Amino acid sequence: MSMTPDSTPASSPRRPLRRLSAELILIVVAKLALLSLLGWYLSMHYPHTDTRPAAVERLLAPAPPTPSEAKP
Repeated sequence: MSMTPDSTPASSPRRPLRRLSAELILIVVAKLALLSLLGWYLSMHYPHTDTRPAAVERLLAPAPPTPSEAKP
């Protein structure tokens, strides 16, 4: 009484589950790629901050002293 691999009951439900899991993984990866692309596209329209060292130095520098005539 030898059983061939095709006649085992455990192998038949395994293929639809494997196909379903592959499809679900593909859907999740496609959604992540689409959302990443959409986020990248939308962020391109916003102005980016200037992170050059000269710009940062200018932002962090102390304010110049005001002339005495301008003081109330």
